[in-house]
Amino acid sequence: MKTTGTILHSGLLALVLAAGMLLPSLSHAQSSDQKHYLIAQNDPDEAFDPFSDYSEFDEDSDEEADVNFFRNGRFFTVGLAGGYRGFTGNFADQYSAAPSFGLFLSYFFDLRLALHLGFQTGDHAVKFSTLNAGNVTNYTGNVSMTSINFDLKYYLNTQNVTRGLADLNPYILGGLGQFYRTYTISGIDSYSRDSTMGFDVGAGVEIPLMRKKAYLGLQAAYHYVNFSDESKSYVQGTEKLEKNLSGDLYDFLFILGMNF
Repeated sequence: MKTTGTILHSGLLALVLAAGMLLPSLSHAQSSDQKHYLIAQNDPDEAFDPFSDYSEFDEDSDEEADVNFFRNGRFFTVGLAGGYRGFTGNFADQYSAAPSFGLFLSYFFDLRLALHLGFQTGDHAVKFSTLNAGNVTNYTGNVSMTSINFDLKYYLNTQNVTRGLADLNPYILGGLGQFYRTYTISGIDSYSRDSTMGFDVGAGVEIPLMRKKAYLGLQAAYHYVNFSDESKSYVQGTEKLEKNLSGDLYDFLFILGMNF
Protein backbone atom coordinates (compact mmCIF):
# COMPACT_ATOMS: atom_id res chain seq x y z
CA MET A 1 0.00 0.00 0.00
CA LYS A 2 2.78 2.29 0.85
CA THR A 3 4.52 1.48 -2.39
CA THR A 4 1.40 2.23 -4.40
CA GLY A 5 0.98 5.65 -2.72
CA THR A 6 4.57 6.51 -3.44
CA ILE A 7 4.11 5.67 -7.11
CA LEU A 8 0.96 7.87 -7.37
CA HIS A 9 2.70 10.73 -5.65
CA SER A 10 5.64 10.50 -8.06
CA GLY A 11 3.29 10.47 -11.10
CA LEU A 12 1.41 13.59 -9.98
CA LEU A 13 4.68 15.40 -9.44
CA ALA A 14 5.81 14.51 -12.96
CA LEU A 15 2.54 15.84 -14.47
CA VAL A 16 2.87 19.12 -12.61
CA LEU A 17 6.44 19.57 -13.83
CA ALA A 18 5.42 18.80 -17.42
CA ALA A 19 2.57 21.34 -17.28
CA GLY A 20 4.91 23.95 -15.91
CA MET A 21 7.30 23.45 -18.81
CA LEU A 22 4.46 23.53 -21.41
CA LEU A 23 2.80 26.78 -20.28
CA PRO A 24 5.77 29.13 -21.10
CA SER A 25 6.01 27.57 -24.59
CA LEU A 26 2.30 28.23 -25.24
CA SER A 27 2.57 31.79 -23.90
CA HIS A 28 5.61 32.51 -26.10
CA ALA A 29 3.85 31.15 -29.19
CA GLN A 30 0.76 33.26 -28.49
CA SER A 31 2.78 36.46 -28.04
CA SER A 32 4.79 35.66 -31.16
CA ASP A 33 1.59 35.33 -33.20
CA GLN A 34 0.32 38.58 -31.75
CA LYS A 35 3.54 40.37 -32.75
CA HIS A 36 3.31 39.05 -36.29
CA TYR A 37 -0.30 40.19 -36.41
CA LEU A 38 0.60 43.70 -35.31
CA ILE A 39 3.46 43.96 -37.78
CA ALA A 40 1.17 42.86 -40.58
CA GLN A 41 -1.34 45.56 -39.61
CA ASN A 42 1.41 48.24 -39.74
CA ASP A 43 2.56 47.34 -43.26
CA PRO A 44 2.84 50.70 -45.18
CA ASP A 45 1.72 49.11 -48.44
CA GLU A 46 -1.59 48.00 -46.95
CA ALA A 47 -2.06 51.29 -45.05
CA PHE A 48 -1.72 53.52 -48.20
CA ASP A 49 -4.76 55.72 -48.83
CA PRO A 50 -4.80 57.22 -52.38
CA PHE A 51 -7.14 60.02 -51.28
CA SER A 52 -5.55 61.19 -48.03
CA ASP A 53 -2.00 60.84 -49.41
CA TYR A 54 -2.69 62.62 -52.76
CA SER A 55 -0.57 65.68 -53.55
CA GLU A 56 -0.69 67.78 -56.73
CA PHE A 57 2.99 68.67 -56.34
CA ASP A 58 5.50 66.21 -57.71
CA GLU A 59 8.33 67.72 -55.69
CA ASP A 60 8.71 69.96 -52.68
CA SER A 61 10.37 72.59 -54.88
CA ASP A 62 7.19 72.93 -56.98
CA GLU A 63 5.11 73.53 -53.88
CA GLU A 64 7.62 76.07 -52.56
CA ALA A 65 7.63 77.97 -55.87
CA ASP A 66 3.83 78.20 -55.94
CA VAL A 67 3.63 79.37 -52.34
CA ASN A 68 6.27 82.01 -53.06
CA PHE A 69 4.35 83.20 -56.14
CA PHE A 70 1.04 83.59 -54.27
CA ARG A 71 2.80 85.42 -51.44
CA ASN A 72 5.17 87.71 -53.38
CA GLY A 73 4.12 87.57 -57.04
CA ARG A 74 1.75 89.53 -59.26
CA PHE A 75 -1.13 88.19 -61.32
CA PHE A 76 -1.22 91.06 -63.85
CA THR A 77 -0.28 94.72 -64.25
CA VAL A 78 -1.87 97.57 -66.19
CA GLY A 79 -0.46 100.98 -66.92
CA LEU A 80 0.37 103.94 -69.10
CA ALA A 81 3.48 104.41 -71.21
CA GLY A 82 4.96 107.53 -72.75
CA GLY A 83 8.29 108.36 -74.29
CA TYR A 84 10.33 109.00 -77.39
CA ARG A 85 10.26 107.16 -80.73
CA GLY A 86 13.03 107.37 -83.30
CA PHE A 87 14.08 105.73 -86.57
CA THR A 88 17.12 104.20 -88.22
CA GLY A 89 18.38 104.09 -91.83
CA ASN A 90 16.79 106.45 -94.36
CA PHE A 91 13.75 106.74 -92.09
CA ALA A 92 15.93 108.83 -89.77
CA ASP A 93 16.33 111.42 -92.57
CA GLN A 94 12.70 111.37 -93.72
CA TYR A 95 10.78 110.89 -90.45
CA SER A 96 11.32 113.14 -87.44
CA ALA A 97 11.60 111.59 -83.99
CA ALA A 98 8.64 112.49 -81.77
CA PRO A 99 6.83 111.52 -78.57
CA SER A 100 4.65 108.44 -78.44
CA PHE A 101 2.25 107.10 -75.84
CA GLY A 102 0.21 104.01 -75.18
CA LEU A 103 -1.39 101.46 -72.86
CA PHE A 104 -0.30 97.99 -71.81
CA LEU A 105 -1.35 94.88 -69.91
CA SER A 106 0.95 92.16 -68.55
CA TYR A 107 -0.17 88.72 -67.35
CA PHE A 108 2.23 86.76 -65.13
CA PHE A 109 2.67 83.01 -65.47
CA ASP A 110 5.06 82.93 -62.50
CA LEU A 111 7.58 85.20 -60.78
CA ARG A 112 9.85 85.34 -63.83
CA LEU A 113 7.72 85.09 -66.99
CA ALA A 114 4.93 87.40 -68.19
CA LEU A 115 2.95 87.97 -71.38
CA HIS A 116 2.91 91.63 -72.43
CA LEU A 117 0.20 93.19 -74.62
CA GLY A 118 0.85 96.79 -75.60
CA PHE A 119 -0.68 99.53 -77.73
CA GLN A 120 1.45 102.50 -78.81
CA THR A 121 0.88 105.40 -81.20
CA GLY A 122 2.49 108.67 -82.26
CA ASP A 123 2.64 111.21 -85.10
CA HIS A 124 5.83 112.19 -86.92
CA ALA A 125 6.63 114.90 -89.42
CA VAL A 126 7.73 113.50 -92.77
CA LYS A 127 9.64 115.02 -95.68
CA PHE A 128 11.11 113.48 -98.81
CA SER A 129 12.23 114.62 -102.26
CA THR A 130 11.64 113.24 -105.74
CA LEU A 131 13.42 113.71 -109.06
CA ASN A 132 11.33 114.12 -112.22
CA ALA A 133 13.06 115.09 -115.47
CA GLY A 134 15.79 116.83 -113.53
CA ASN A 135 13.36 118.74 -111.33
CA VAL A 136 13.39 118.25 -107.57
CA THR A 137 10.05 118.20 -105.78
CA ASN A 138 9.85 118.33 -101.98
CA TYR A 139 6.96 116.74 -100.13
CA THR A 140 6.09 117.35 -96.50
CA GLY A 141 3.36 116.07 -94.27
CA ASN A 142 2.65 113.78 -91.37
CA VAL A 143 2.89 110.07 -90.75
CA SER A 144 0.98 108.35 -87.95
CA MET A 145 2.63 105.19 -86.60
CA THR A 146 0.60 102.78 -84.46
CA SER A 147 1.60 99.37 -83.16
CA ILE A 148 0.07 96.46 -81.26
CA ASN A 149 2.75 94.34 -79.61
CA PHE A 150 2.69 90.81 -78.18
CA ASP A 151 5.86 90.16 -76.19
CA LEU A 152 7.21 87.80 -73.56
CA LYS A 153 8.99 89.43 -70.63
CA TYR A 154 11.54 87.50 -68.57
CA TYR A 155 12.53 88.99 -65.21
CA LEU A 156 16.11 88.45 -64.08
CA ASN A 157 16.96 87.14 -60.61
CA THR A 158 18.44 89.87 -58.37
CA GLN A 159 18.62 87.95 -55.08
CA ASN A 160 22.40 87.72 -55.18
CA VAL A 161 23.08 91.44 -55.64
CA THR A 162 23.32 94.14 -52.98
CA ARG A 163 20.25 95.02 -50.95
CA GLY A 164 19.64 98.37 -52.67
CA LEU A 165 19.57 96.79 -56.13
CA ALA A 166 17.66 93.66 -55.10
CA ASP A 167 14.37 95.61 -55.08
CA LEU A 168 14.72 96.45 -58.78
CA ASN A 169 13.11 94.19 -61.37
CA PRO A 170 15.21 94.12 -64.57
CA TYR A 171 13.83 92.19 -67.53
CA ILE A 172 14.35 91.38 -71.18
CA LEU A 173 11.58 91.09 -73.76
CA GLY A 174 11.00 89.75 -77.23
CA GLY A 175 8.02 89.12 -79.48
CA LEU A 176 5.94 90.23 -82.44
CA GLY A 177 4.18 93.45 -83.38
CA GLN A 178 1.65 94.62 -85.92
CA PHE A 179 2.58 98.11 -87.20
CA TYR A 180 0.19 100.48 -89.00
CA ARG A 181 1.35 103.56 -90.92
CA THR A 182 -0.86 106.35 -92.30
CA TYR A 183 0.48 109.20 -94.48
CA THR A 184 -0.99 112.67 -94.85
CA ILE A 185 1.16 114.42 -97.52
CA SER A 186 0.57 117.89 -98.91
CA GLY A 187 0.32 117.81 -102.69
CA ILE A 188 -0.93 114.22 -102.68
CA ASP A 189 -4.70 114.04 -102.38
CA SER A 190 -5.13 110.41 -101.39
CA TYR A 191 -4.18 109.07 -97.97
CA SER A 192 -1.77 106.18 -97.90
CA ARG A 193 -2.25 103.47 -95.27
CA ASP A 194 -0.33 100.22 -94.96
CA SER A 195 0.73 97.74 -92.32
CA THR A 196 3.38 95.12 -91.67
CA MET A 197 4.48 92.57 -89.10
CA GLY A 198 7.61 93.23 -87.10
CA PHE A 199 9.86 91.78 -84.41
CA ASP A 200 10.48 93.33 -81.00
CA VAL A 201 13.52 93.01 -78.75
CA GLY A 202 14.34 95.11 -75.73
CA ALA A 203 15.11 95.42 -72.03
CA GLY A 204 13.84 97.39 -69.09
CA VAL A 205 13.75 97.80 -65.33
CA GLU A 206 10.94 98.37 -62.82
CA ILE A 207 11.27 100.41 -59.61
CA PRO A 208 8.66 99.46 -56.95
CA LEU A 209 6.42 102.19 -55.52
CA MET A 210 3.71 102.28 -52.82
CA ARG A 211 4.92 99.09 -51.11
CA LYS A 212 5.09 97.26 -54.43
CA LYS A 213 1.49 98.08 -55.36
CA ALA A 214 2.77 100.24 -58.23
CA TYR A 215 6.03 100.78 -60.09
CA LEU A 216 7.87 103.18 -62.36
CA GLY A 217 9.43 101.48 -65.37
CA LEU A 218 12.08 102.38 -67.93
CA GLN A 219 12.16 100.41 -71.20
CA ALA A 220 14.14 100.52 -74.42
CA ALA A 221 13.01 98.47 -77.43
CA TYR A 222 14.02 97.99 -81.06
CA HIS A 223 11.39 97.10 -83.66
CA TYR A 224 12.44 95.46 -86.91
CA VAL A 225 9.91 96.32 -89.65
CA ASN A 226 9.71 95.94 -93.41
CA PHE A 227 7.01 98.09 -95.03
CA SER A 228 5.90 97.43 -98.59
CA ASP A 229 7.49 100.60 -100.05
CA GLU A 230 10.97 99.93 -98.68
CA SER A 231 11.91 98.22 -101.93
CA LYS A 232 10.36 100.87 -104.20
CA SER A 233 12.10 103.90 -105.74
CA TYR A 234 9.09 105.77 -107.12
CA VAL A 235 6.14 107.77 -105.79
CA GLN A 236 2.87 107.49 -107.74
CA GLY A 237 4.74 105.41 -110.34
CA THR A 238 6.51 108.33 -112.08
CA GLU A 239 8.51 110.38 -109.57
CA LYS A 240 11.74 108.82 -108.44
CA LEU A 241 12.60 109.10 -104.76
CA GLU A 242 15.88 110.78 -103.92
CA LYS A 243 16.29 108.23 -101.10
CA ASN A 244 14.36 105.04 -100.69
CA LEU A 245 12.16 104.82 -97.61
CA SER A 246 13.83 102.19 -95.42
CA GLY A 247 14.75 101.61 -91.82
CA ASP A 248 13.43 100.42 -88.47
CA LEU A 249 11.97 101.88 -85.25
CA TYR A 250 13.20 102.20 -81.68
CA ASP A 251 11.68 103.76 -78.60
CA PHE A 252 12.46 104.74 -75.01
CA LEU A 253 9.47 104.61 -72.66
CA PHE A 254 8.58 105.66 -69.14
CA ILE A 255 5.96 103.31 -67.71
CA LEU A 256 3.68 103.85 -64.73
CA GLY A 257 1.99 100.59 -63.77
CA MET A 258 -0.29 99.15 -61.09
CA ASN A 259 0.13 95.62 -59.75
CA PHE A 260 -2.74 93.25 -59.05
